[in-house]
Order: sequence, then C-alpha cells, then structure tokens
Amino acid sequence: MARMTDRMKELFEKIPTVVLATADSDGKPNAVPVGAKKILDDETILISDQFFNKTLKNMKANPNVAVTFWEGHEGYQLKGSVVLETSGSRYEETARWIEELGNAAGFPLKSKGIAILKIEEIYGVTPGAKAGKLLV
Repeated sequence: MARMTDRMKELFEKIPTVVLATADSDGKPNAVPVGAKKILDDETILISDQFFNKTLKNMKANPNVAVTFWEGHEGYQLKGSVVLETSGSRYEETARWIEELGNAAGFPLKSKGIAILKIEEIYGVTPGAKAGKLLV
C-alpha cells in the first residue's frame, strides 16, 4: 500500500471536487467529478455514491480506479482498488453525513453506498519533469 503524505492529505481535503476514473470490464473508461469524499487514514479514502450509474457498474466489474486532484501547479493521482459497501456502521455514518450536507445545501441527498479505496500507488500530476512519475 502507498501512504499519502501530510501535504497530499491537506490538498485532498482542501479541494472540493476530485475526479474518479473507472473502466468497465472491456477497458472502456469513465471519469466523474466527486465531492463527497474523505480520508479514512494515510492509505484509504472513502467516496460516497449519490449519483453513480456507469461508475458503479464499472466498479462492480473492475474494482481498479484512479482519483486525481490538483490545485494550480500541484496535483496527485491515487490508484488502487475499491470495495463497495451498502450496509454497516461506516455506511450508516456516511449516509447521515450526506443527508446533513444535502440539508445544509437545501438539496436532498441520499448516499446509495460507499466505495473504499485502498491506495496502491501515488503519481504526480504536477507539470514538469516529474509529471506522471510514480511518487509512492
């Protein structure tokens, strides 16, 4: 497993929206913006599913995903595999969090499930000589 640095975690939490990339069993890609995300630990992130359609189908067929986030000239890509959960304490806690977010925004939201990403590799997406290089 790869571990995010404090700086990577700081940027991940600061950025309101990340890009989640998936692929179906034939390798056809899909990428979607995701705002309902949080860090569980240095090696794990949680993504809540409110609106996934192709994304959910892809993750069920192929659990390998990438999450990319950046600000200005600094950015990272996390690659790994996901486990999907639709019950249990972690899901219930997330469902309450998402409902609270929706209530605060005046837009009803409901979590259909969560994707738990175990980070296996971290790449730089910062422009320059290290762009696309494996960092961790």
